[in-house]
Amino acid sequence: MIRHLKFLAICSQEFFLPHLLFAQWCNRHGFYSRFLRWSLYICPNIYVSVSMRKIEHLGLAVENIEAAIQSFEVLLNTPCYKIEEVESEHVKTAFFQVGESKIELLEATHPDSAIAKYIAKNGRGGIHHIAFDVEDIESEIQRLTAAGFELIHQSPKDGADNKRIAFLHPKSTHGMLIEICQEKD
Repeated sequence: MIRHLKFLAICSQEFFLPHLLFAQWCNRHGFYSRFLRWSLYICPNIYVSVSMRKIEHLGLAVENIEAAIQSFEVLLNTPCYKIEEVESEHVKTAFFQVGESKIELLEATHPDSAIAKYIAKNGRGGIHHIAFDVEDIESEIQRLTAAGFELIHQSPKDGADNKRIAFLHPKSTHGMLIEICQEKD
């Protein structure tokens, strides 16, 4: 079995998609960690960097951003460092730095916005999304699409806090809305 896996890993080192399909097959059959060790040894150039570097922020939907800012300034013992409106998403945002991650408060500016719909569905609001910082958002979109994830945005768009963003559909992420984001140059 080991020789078989090594052979397949070697055969797939020139092609990303066969390598990815082989990784998925290994994962389904319960020896993905062995596959990673072997493929890192045999073809280290495939894994040049970590795709998702950190949790960039947690997005919290709120009904009243001014009241939420006051509460979170006391709760986190830190001031809000930026308030910004993202017209394309019909949302007003406020950011707090917490260690190396952030908290983003989101208030709807239009009744048809995603945040307004989320609050209507979930009462007073709550955790809307988790955002991950990525090094190269275009490559990450291609990787996630090839891995079978459904994306809401097929190409990056401008977001708040000087970021390029894309969202993954909750249907393909076990009910959680995931954002990937990259700092603009």
